Amino acid sequence: MNNSIYNRRSVRKYLDKNVSKEMIEQIIDAGRMAPSAKNRQPWKYIVLGGESKEEFLEHMQKGIVREENECALLPNSKKGIPDAKNTYKIMVEAPILIVILNTNCRSPFVEIDTDNRFTEICDTLSIGASIENMLLKATDMGLGSLWIANTCYAYKELTTYLDTTKQLVGAIALGYADETPAQRPRKPIDEIVEYRL
Repeated sequence: MNNSIYNRRSVRKYLDKNVSKEMIEQIIDAGRMAPSAKNRQPWKYIVLGGESKEEFLEHMQKGIVREENECALLPNSKKGIPDAKNTYKIMVEAPILIVILNTNCRSPFVEIDTDNRFTEICDTLSIGASIENMLLKATDMGLGSLWIANTCYAYKELTTYLDTTKQLVGAIALGYADETPAQRPRKPIDEIVEYRL
């Protein structure tokens, strides 16, 4: 798994090749082994393929169109819409999508008090650890993956389709890679660490 930390890449092109249920379960099992604040384990995963994935993506596309042309829920984030459209195309190509919900939180469009905000932050960090476990396990198994946050542009449409009041955190595209991306640049350690020993 150590090598997976350095070999993992964000894959945006996928082969038209099925991923077995057994492989998906191994990846999700790695996700559920992540640490979580107060051991709340605030994650739920919805695995989509075939027609279910197509229906989900129809709602994603509707949300992006609404966000671009009608009543934008994220009016200050319109510059990200071209990237969301590109992400949609990647999601169409990937054979499997794993949608991630935060079971302890509600819509980010609803105001919450400071105590609940800190709980939400801790749960989001926990889910991030779970997602990273899944991405590393996928890499270890020879699969490509992409962590996706652009579901935010279709938040209302997607949560309605999923019939959930839980917080939609994002998704993972999963499949056999049809590309070998180079490693993207990382900031040097001396730029990101401050020692106070």
